[in-house]
Amino acid sequence: MELFNARAKVFPVLVVKLDMNDQQASDTPLTARELVSGSIRLVSLPEVCIRINEMLDDPAVTAVDLGNVISQDTSLTARLLKIVNSSYYGFQAKIETVSRAVTVVGLRELRGLVIAASAVETFSNIPDEVLNKVRFWRHSLYCGVIARLLAEKCHVLHSERLFVAGLLHDIGKLVIAQRLPQETRTIAVQSYEQQRSEYQLEEEMLGFNHAEVGGELMHAWHMPETLFESVAYHHEPRRAEKAIMETCLVHMANIFTDEAEQGLDMQAETPLQTIDPFAWEITGLDESVKEYVFREAGPLFTEALETILPRSYPSY
Repeated sequence: MELFNARAKVFPVLVVKLDMNDQQASDTPLTARELVSGSIRLVSLPEVCIRINEMLDDPAVTAVDLGNVISQDTSLTARLLKIVNSSYYGFQAKIETVSRAVTVVGLRELRGLVIAASAVETFSNIPDEVLNKVRFWRHSLYCGVIARLLAEKCHVLHSERLFVAGLLHDIGKLVIAQRLPQETRTIAVQSYEQQRSEYQLEEEMLGFNHAEVGGELMHAWHMPETLFESVAYHHEPRRAEKAIMETCLVHMANIFTDEAEQGLDMQAETPLQTIDPFAWEITGLDESVKEYVFREAGPLFTEALETILPRSYPSY
C-alpha cells in the first residue's frame, strides 16, 4: 500500500526533565503511574496557551474571543490557518482569520488540533536510535484517521473526538522511551526477533504496558474519561466502562493500521492482534468496513501528515 508514503498544543503540556540524581535504575520496580509522575513533571505553557485552554472550557466563549487570544501567538496562528485551509477539511473559500477558522473547525476540533500539535513537539527530543518518531507518528495519525472514519460509519456524535483518541492511543510508548530507553530498545529487538508483540513484552519486562502508561498520562493531562479509556484499554476493549464504543473503535483502528503497515518497510508489531469479537458486536460493523476505510483513509492520512507533522521534525 502507498498509504504511508507521504511525508499535530495540549494544556498543560508535558515537558520531560530528568535530573541527574533522578534517573530510574532499570531494575527498580515501577508502576505505570510512577513512570508518569516520577521524574516527569507537568509544566505550563505560556500564558496565551493557558488562557486558550481555559476559554475552551467556558460555554460562553465565542469564536471572536478565541481568535483574539490565539492571534497573539503567531506560531499557533500559522499552524491553525494552514490546517484549516488544507484539503483535509476541504473548505471551498480560503480562511484568512483565526476567528473564522475557529468557527468552521469547531471548539472540540480545535482542542484536538492543539493536543496533536503539542504531543508531537513535546516528545521530539527522543533519540531515533531509541524510537523512530516519524514511524510512530505515522502509525498514530493513520490510526486517528481510521478511528474517525469508523466513528462516522457508526454515526458517533462528534466523530472528530476519535481522531484525537486514535492519535494518542500509543502515547504511552513515548513516555516509556523517554524514561526507559534501554528497555525500549530491548523490547523492540525482541519483538522483531521473537515475532511477539511489544505489548506482551512490556508486560513481561516492565510489569505494565504502554496502554496503561498512556492512560495515566491522560489523567495527568486532565483529559476526559472517555479519552482515558480509549487510550488505556485500546488493546482490551472489554475493560471500558464509560467509553465502550470509543474504545472499541480505537481498538479496531489500531489493528487496521497494523494490517495496513504489513509488508511495508517498517517494523509493525507482529503477529497481528485479532479484533476482539466484542468490538464487532458493540460497533455493529463487519469485515467489509475495511475496504471502505482503507479507500477513504489514504488522502486524509497524507493531508494529516503534511499539516500536523512539522517540516522541521527529524527524519521528515
